[in-house]
Amino acid sequence: MTPVPDLHTTRQRLLAGLASPAAEIGQAIACAASSACAHAFLQTDFDGARAQAAAADPTRQPLAGLAVSVKDLFDVAGQVSRAGSVVLTDAAPARQDAVAVARLRAAGAALIGRSNMSEFAYSGVGVNPHHGTPANAVATDVPRVPGGSSSGAAVSVATGAAFVGLGSDTGGSIRIPAALQGLVGFKSTQRLVPLDGTVPLSSTLDTACAITRSVRDAITVHEILAARRVTRSAAPLSAYRLAVVPQVMFDGIDATVARGFERTLRILRDAGARIEELPLPALGELAGLQASGGFAAAESYAWHRHLLADHAAQYDPRVLSRIQRGATISAADYIDLLQARRGWIARVELALAGFDAVLSPTVPIVAPPLAGVLPGSEHDETFFRINGLLLRNPSVVNMLDGCAISLPCHTPDELPVGLMVWQGAMRDDVVLNIAQQIENLLRQQQP
Repeated sequence: MTPVPDLHTTRQRLLAGLASPAAEIGQAIACAASSACAHAFLQTDFDGARAQAAAADPTRQPLAGLAVSVKDLFDVAGQVSRAGSVVLTDAAPARQDAVAVARLRAAGAALIGRSNMSEFAYSGVGVNPHHGTPANAVATDVPRVPGGSSSGAAVSVATGAAFVGLGSDTGGSIRIPAALQGLVGFKSTQRLVPLDGTVPLSSTLDTACAITRSVRDAITVHEILAARRVTRSAAPLSAYRLAVVPQVMFDGIDATVARGFERTLRILRDAGARIEELPLPALGELAGLQASGGFAAAESYAWHRHLLADHAAQYDPRVLSRIQRGATISAADYIDLLQARRGWIARVELALAGFDAVLSPTVPIVAPPLAGVLPGSEHDETFFRINGLLLRNPSVVNMLDGCAISLPCHTPDELPVGLMVWQGAMRDDVVLNIAQQIENLLRQQQP
């Protein structure tokens, strides 16, 4: 696949008169309507996108009339938010935009369509039995999983149908598809972007954020979504103290990811980065803390329980089984989980004190073949094994109430591999500045 220019490059071309919003939106629409985006969109609004592009002012709007896709769980005025399900098909259209959508629209976004997703955002694989599953846009050997739950968002950005894929991240739903498709996915500290106007999975963990083609685009989009300015720093990598945590993050790692991660560490160290191994045994506690299903099961069941009374048969069985686990979590269990999380966060933050960020593989495997995880009970064992592997590393950051970015660290002859840069809450600007330095360095290494 030919690399698609990022948002910044395209906006500079618009300002220089070398391109026009009309031509750019035309190209995006052609991509969105092509076979490369099969099942990536649940609804498109090409006429609306053309009108928004025509009205855009690149001199004052950072999104400059360029295409943005919207995950199907965000409200867009006049549209039904189905969250990738058929259960909400007859719901009333939204009366107003979600806060995140409104902020993107005000910044000049041309909303090209609603992107596909795992039903109710409850999967890191990206399979959807109701609307079809978009194939990974980068892999060309065999159809491979797109990553989830923001599957269509990633495909829309990877193919050129959108410069920005608005999505959500509860346990990795932005970073997983970004890693598997060679993109950038930034999960901010949750409190920075309002969730008003979204269909929830877990009110404790959900984060509104986006997939882009570069770290600099991720910074711009975060500034729009969070309505704040990121403090930039030109400090070199040698100015930061970075950690690698040996526990948990490397269990089950495949050869391609291991090679990409170790190669990246060598490149960073050769450039002067200070990288230290940091034992963090607290990561081993997470499986036990969430053994009953965790926040996602408890909070999704609370939201879905009335719908389940009449519509349980219409749910994806794999999603239904995880939601129903919440029925057995008592109020006391839930309060215990809240308290246990607070204690766990305190221990992890204490261990990370003195480090600017942690480096980890975003996910321990490259995108597996889609055929082995498609709907059907005969694939359930493989599906749940892969789902667990994909969610394991990024979900650490959600439980930490932290921030993280995934950026590509593979070579052109490899399947995509993501490098995750992460830290605790409100360390977003440091993480973004480190990621910018890493991205610049890795791009210098490309032939």
